[in-house]
Amino acid sequence: MSKIVQVAAAVMLRADGREFLLAQRPEGKVYAGYWEFPGGKVEPGENYRQALIRELQEELGITVTECSPWLTREFTYPHATVRLEFWRVTAWTGEIGITAPLEHSAVDWLEMGKTPHVAPILPANGPILKGLALPTSMAITQGEVEGVERQLERLEEALAGGLRLIQMRDKGWPAAQRLWFAESVVRLAREHGALVVINDSEEIARMVGADGVHLSAASLAKCAVRPDFAWVGASCHTAGEIRRAGELALDYALFGPVLPTQTHPEANGLGWDGFAAQLAGNTLPVFALGGMQKAMLGEAQAHGAHGIAMLRGW
Repeated sequence: MSKIVQVAAAVMLRADGREFLLAQRPEGKVYAGYWEFPGGKVEPGENYRQALIRELQEELGITVTECSPWLTREFTYPHATVRLEFWRVTAWTGEIGITAPLEHSAVDWLEMGKTPHVAPILPANGPILKGLALPTSMAITQGEVEGVERQLERLEEALAGGLRLIQMRDKGWPAAQRLWFAESVVRLAREHGALVVINDSEEIARMVGADGVHLSAASLAKCAVRPDFAWVGASCHTAGEIRRAGELALDYALFGPVLPTQTHPEANGLGWDGFAAQLAGNTLPVFALGGMQKAMLGEAQAHGAHGIAMLRGW
C-alpha cells in the first residue's frame, strides 16, 4: 500500500459566511488548471493546524488568526492517496496576493450552495462543496409537546429570521396527523428556500416532497444502503456510529448529548472537550446536539462541529 500524503486544506469563509475561496493549481503541478481549496502537505514535525497556517502564509500571503477543524476525507488519485483534513478559516490578517506573491494561477470567491462558476474542480472536493451548502443550524420539531399551532407559528418566525434546515420529528402521532404536519412544514419551508428532512420515514418524505430523511441511531444500525434522497443524515451517540454514517456516504450526523438537556437534566453530557475528542477523523459534517442554543454556534464550530441542532433553542 502506498504512503498516505497528509494535507491540510483551508475552507476560507467571508465574514458573513456566504462565500468561500477556491484556488487554481498553477502550471507545472499535477492537475494544473484544476480548482481546489488552498493548503498543502503536512511537513515532518508539524500538526495539521501548523501546516495550514504555514501553507496559507506561503500560498496566499495571509496570517490565519482563527480556524477550527471541520472534517477529514481520503481520496486516491492515480499518483497518490491523499488524506485531507479540512479546516474552517474565519479570520486572517493581510490581503490575499498582496503581502506575498500568489502560488496559484488564480483565486476566486464562490457563493455557498450555488453551482461553482469555475471549472474543473479537483474530484476529491465534490462532497466538500455539498457539505458547505448545508446550513449550520437545524431546528427539530416538537409539535407533540408544544402543540401544532404554536409550533407552526414558531417555525414561520424562525424561517423569517434565517432558519434554513428543519428536521420534522414528532414520531408519536398517528400516521395521518404526522403526514399533515409534514406537509405543513414543507409548505412553510418552501416559501423560504429551506431544507426539510423527515425523521425515520422515507414514505412520508416522498409523499410530501421533502428534501431527505433523517435516520435514528436504530435505523442507522440496520441501514445497508444509503436511502435515495438528496439529503440523508443520522442521529449518532458514539464515534463508531459517526464512522458508519460516513461509510454509507450520508450527508451529515447529529452527535450528542453535548450538554445537559431539559429532558435529561441528570445527564452531564459529553462536554465540549469530549465532543471534540469523539470527532477525530470524522468524514462528514457533524451537528452538536443536546442543550444547544443559537448563541452556541461559534463554540460548537470551535470544537469541530459543522453546526448545532436544536429541539427547543431555535
